[in-house]
Amino acid sequence: MAQIVVIHGPNLNLLGQREPEIYGTSTLEDINRQLTELGNQHSVELEFFQSNHEGQIIDRIHSAIGSAEGILINPGAFTHYSIAIRDALSAVPIPAVEVHLSNIHAREEFRKLSVVAPVAVGQISGFGIQSYELGLLALVGHLQRLGRLT
Repeated sequence: MAQIVVIHGPNLNLLGQREPEIYGTSTLEDINRQLTELGNQHSVELEFFQSNHEGQIIDRIHSAIGSAEGILINPGAFTHYSIAIRDALSAVPIPAVEVHLSNIHAREEFRKLSVVAPVAVGQISGFGIQSYELGLLALVGHLQRLGRLT
């Protein structure tokens, strides 16, 4: 069974409590549970990782080499300024899809720039928990087109 690493960036451990008017009431565990069910339907195994630390996220991206077919990532605030996470995604031969719960393009000016987007297969934002589901489906479809999933 193919493996996809799901990386949740900073402050996402507080989902369900943190600004529910922006991020909704679903918890990180809710998201992971729904993604697991969706992954099972598409014969992919998901591994979940959350960190508030840039270096740990970079290390997890690097360690996916040789073990994961794809990366689904919500870089959180690192989206807007972490050249290091962008470079890590660019350095590994693993397709990545960037997701966001809120529509980053409809928020504060500084949130409209994603330094990650240019090295991702695509970006999905603004659909709450469904952004993750749509991102996973898009990544699965991309991997199928590449012949990495059957």
